[in-house]
Parts: sequence; structure tokens; C-alpha cells
Amino acid sequence: MGSRSADGRSANSTPGTERTPRVAAARKLLRRAGRDRAGRFLVEGAQAVREALTHARVHEVFVTDAATARHPDIVDAAREHGARVLPVTEKAAAGLSETVTPQGLVAVCDLLDVPLTTALDRTADFVTVCAGISDPGNVGTVIRVADAAGCGAVLLAGDTVDPHNGKAVRASTGSVFHLPLARDRDAPAVVEACRSAGLTTLVADGRGELDLHDPAATPILAGPVAWILGSEAHGPGPEVFAAADHRVRVPIHGRAESLNLATAAAICLYATVGARAGVAPQLSSGRG
Repeated sequence: MGSRSADGRSANSTPGTERTPRVAAARKLLRRAGRDRAGRFLVEGAQAVREALTHARVHEVFVTDAATARHPDIVDAAREHGARVLPVTEKAAAGLSETVTPQGLVAVCDLLDVPLTTALDRTADFVTVCAGISDPGNVGTVIRVADAAGCGAVLLAGDTVDPHNGKAVRASTGSVFHLPLARDRDAPAVVEACRSAGLTTLVADGRGELDLHDPAATPILAGPVAWILGSEAHGPGPEVFAAADHRVRVPIHGRAESLNLATAAAICLYATVGARAGVAPQLSSGRG
């Protein structure tokens, strides 16, 4: 008999093809219905797979010969974490990829989202709410910005795209693994849950009554807040506008018609970071 590799396969076994049952089952995870049914999703590429092995439960890693040669450390780490390492052909790996140039390295992980109450219980101090955002690249970028700004959670409300979508995962550059994610189709209920957790709910709106740079906004921004961000085309929806405590506008000083979602998210979230940094020294200096 041939020798066995660390993952239990024969050393001279043939790589899996697109017809191999495990590859075929993993390919179903490219669709939201398949992910929700299985409770798992796909992560592609060296950086994302490293993050998954560190922060998530990884069941399988599909890897081509070329990817094994490029990333032996990841293959070894996958085996050390108890994941099944499955060599596959380039064509099979391409079938698991949504990119123009597949990297030949794909992991199957458990879904990351937690219940809404769990996300708010962990750090109900500074959260981001994505409401009705349909573009997965935008969702992934907002998650990345929220992670960078130090948010405690990202809540995905209403018809917001699945954060486990491949494009969203790639756009987050690993941030989907760094903070709690919670999904709920009832957007007004998410706003109310934030308020019940003691957060002031702020919805970004180009026609909002509160100017982000108004000094009166500083104490609001510095407190416990939930920033609500909607789609570029339609915003978060009238019910969310009505439910939020404040509609906050980012002032446009030039002739630009508007800001894209990622830019607006960064400005709004870092306004809270800046407000907190400014308020903290004042509080310290006032103590006897």
C-alpha cells in the first residue's frame, strides 16, 4: 500500500475534480441558500484562509499543487487545526472561485454571524448597522472600516447582502473574522434593539438635521452610538429614517453630488473616534 499523508489521503492519490462529492458540495456554498442551509461558507485566498484558521472553525481546505508549493505554511496550519486538506485540480479550484484569477486555495468555514442580542451584549458601545445595502463589495468595505475604527459589532439589517458572500469577504480583507456580525431582516427592530442597548442611533443622511461638524454633535458622537448606513441609491429606507434618533449629514463643501458609501462610512465612524478622543482629555482634566 502507498504511504499516507498527514490528512489521511494516500500520498499518490489523484487530486479531486469538480465532480468529486466534497467539491460539488462546497460549490453549493457559492449561493446564499446553500450557505444558510449548510451553515458554512467559502473563504478564498492566502490571507483570508490564514485569518479563518486563526479566528473561525475551518472544516476543509481545497488546495491545488501550485498553491501547496506557494503556501506550505497554510497547508501545515490547516492540518494542525484539524481541517481536512483536500488536493484538487486547477479546474476544480476554479469552480470554487468567484475571481478572475483563482488562487487555488479555498477553505470551508462555519458561518460567522451571532444572534443580535449576543452582538449587542458583547460591546454595546459603538456599532455599525448596514441597512438595505445590496452591493457585497460595499458591505465588505463597511465591515473593514468598522473594524479599523474599533466598532464592537456590525449589524446587517433588512435586505442587506449576506456578509459571507465571496465578494463581501474579499472586500473586508479579513475583517469579517475580527468582530461580531449579526443579521436580522427586520430593520426597524434592529434600530430598536440598539436603542434598548443604550445606543443613540444615528443614520447617515445627506439631508439630515444634524451637521456632522456642528459642535453640538460632538457630545452625541462621543457617547454610545450605533451608526446606520444605507445604500447609496436609496438609503436605509423610510422606516429606518423614522426610527433613528438623529439624521446626520456629512457636509459637502464643493460641487460633488454626494459621497460614495465607503467614504461616508469612514467619515462618520471616525467622527465618533475623533469626538471620543477629544472628550476624554476634557473629562480627565476636570477630575480633582
